[in-house]
Amino acid sequence: MSHTATALPAAQATPAPAASRPVATGVLAAITSSHLINDMMQSLILAIYPILKGEFSLSFAQVGLITLTYQLTASLFQPLIGLRTDARPAPYSLPMGMGATLIGLLLLAYAPNYAMVLVAAALVGIGSAVFHPESSRIARLASGGRHGLAQSVFQVGGNTGTAVGPLIAAAVIVPYGQHAVAWFAGAALVGIALLSYVGRWYALHLGARPVARKADAQAPALPRRTVAWVIGILLVLIFSKYFYIAGLSSYYTFYLIHKFGVSVQSAQLHLFAFLLASAAGTLIGGPVGDRIGRKPVIWASILGVAPFALALPHVGLGATTALTIIIGFVLSSAFSAILVYAQELMPHRIGTVSGLFFGFAFGMGGLGAAVLGVLADRTSIEHVYWLISFLPLLGIVAALLPSRRAH
Repeated sequence: MSHTATALPAAQATPAPAASRPVATGVLAAITSSHLINDMMQSLILAIYPILKGEFSLSFAQVGLITLTYQLTASLFQPLIGLRTDARPAPYSLPMGMGATLIGLLLLAYAPNYAMVLVAAALVGIGSAVFHPESSRIARLASGGRHGLAQSVFQVGGNTGTAVGPLIAAAVIVPYGQHAVAWFAGAALVGIALLSYVGRWYALHLGARPVARKADAQAPALPRRTVAWVIGILLVLIFSKYFYIAGLSSYYTFYLIHKFGVSVQSAQLHLFAFLLASAAGTLIGGPVGDRIGRKPVIWASILGVAPFALALPHVGLGATTALTIIIGFVLSSAFSAILVYAQELMPHRIGTVSGLFFGFAFGMGGLGAAVLGVLADRTSIEHVYWLISFLPLLGIVAALLPSRRAH
């Protein structure tokens, strides 16, 4: 029987019902702000690549290995942590994860050589691995039933933090050097305080787990083969999105500098514009998915960006800026819809699903940065941008996702 003909149970494929309880606004704001801080500190690594490349005389392959290190570390640990916390929740693991990121940030500021840069990147990856599965679960718990909206708000915090990193690098780190990264340790301390508050709230709500499990047990179950098929399709979509984003963002500053001769600071501002558009787009996918269903959002956000991606390698500086803003805005709306779609397939395994998808996204981003860095060394940045422009065409596989069952 064709998988495309399979229909998801209404409770899983259709938009979530109207909220039966209020959104825990303070908790959602705290976890979103913490996501901003966490991803801002991650993005500082990405944003100072030109400084590190010059300081340690790195090749593009070595630059890509930095991304691979912190993203692969996060990728490997996140599903394991999600699986563990599904069985035994750990409310206070979140501030501990932020502490690992803080140590990695300080080590990055004072790393005397390339090897220590990789160690710092690994610590940042461990911090993210601890942060994402549990924080995604808490966002869902605080959603009041509006799961797509809560995930989008949570994700926009992370994307905003990622966007702020290059702006900070242009304003502070480029003028003052690598050691200026340490100035942002205060932000990590704020994050630790926020996550301690969230952890206390989460601990108080763990008493409701037996009720939640009973509700989950009554949710319509899909055959394991169907679930595995759908999860596989969603992971292909994650691959297309994050492998493409890895090439676009990791080497965007180098692309602009090499092809158009812009300054490092100007390139950072262009990167900020792209990442800010990504943050704005993230806010769209979840709530629209709550209203019209996840599949149309997933389909439109990935395949819909293909014409702009295919045009990007062939235009001038102004059009490059405009196209990357469009690409960032449209493509970023996919992840919240994909994640909630997957969570609704496996409502008993929210941490595991969140860890799997965050981890796979990080892994594909890291692998993409490393592979494309090697390719850039052997060919050129322009060739890399031409090659990755075909990846959004993989969005066509969204047609294989089970259709919404009619009421």
